[in-house]
Order: sequence, then C-alpha cells, then structure tokens
Amino acid sequence: MAQRVTSEVLVHMLSIVLLGLLTPISWSTDGLGPGCHLYPINLTVRSDRSGTCRGARVVYACVGYCDSSAFPSRYSVLLASNFTHNITSVSRCCTIEKAIKVQVHVECPEGHHHDNIEILTAKACRCHMCHKARY
Repeated sequence: MAQRVTSEVLVHMLSIVLLGLLTPISWSTDGLGPGCHLYPINLTVRSDRSGTCRGARVVYACVGYCDSSAFPSRYSVLLASNFTHNITSVSRCCTIEKAIKVQVHVECPEGHHHDNIEILTAKACRCHMCHKARY
C-alpha cells in the first residue's frame, strides 16, 4: 500500500530544507561575529630576500564587514542630477580607527647587528564611510 504525502508534511519538509539553505556560513573559523574586529597577524620583517636579518611581531589589522544600504534618491537629488542619480547608496567599510607605533626587534646572524624598526598596527577598528582614496 502506497503512502500519500499530504500538503502539511510537504510544507514541513520544505521549511526544513529552506532553513538549512538559509543558515549563514561563517567565513572565519576563529568565531568572530558580525562587524568590524581587530585581527592578529604574525608579521616577519626581513632585511633582504634571503632573510639574513629578521624580526617577528604580532600586529593587528581590521577585518569584517559593515552595513551598507541603497535607496531611491530624494527629489532634490534627482533635480540636482538632472534625474540621472536615481539611487543613493551609503557604504560603510571596516577601517582602522586608531593606530599605534610598535617596535620590531630585527636580529642578524652571529650577533653582528641588532636594530629596532617602528611599524604601525591597528589599536581600534570601526565602521566608517568608505572613501575611494582609502581602498
């Protein structure tokens, strides 16, 4: 005897499949949530291609994403643009809010030369208006 699939069972199965398809997949395995975050990077500084003198330090970058939106332009914008700018967008990018200088100690083999160099690292991040010149 064949079983009939009722519409109620079909709707239930479809909702489970859609829930599985719409579940967001994280882009990072580090468990960072949505937003703009400091992210550690192991930086190695070398004096030349062969790496004769080198130093290492953890520095920070800003990674993540920020909300952006697009909407129909106001009438005043349409008039000013001769009706060519019909969509207005507001874009925000993950960027460095505060940077600090840190020292990287560079050592050469056999103790011939030791040097400290200054580099910048992110101290704080924020979502800020995107500027073409920055990116």
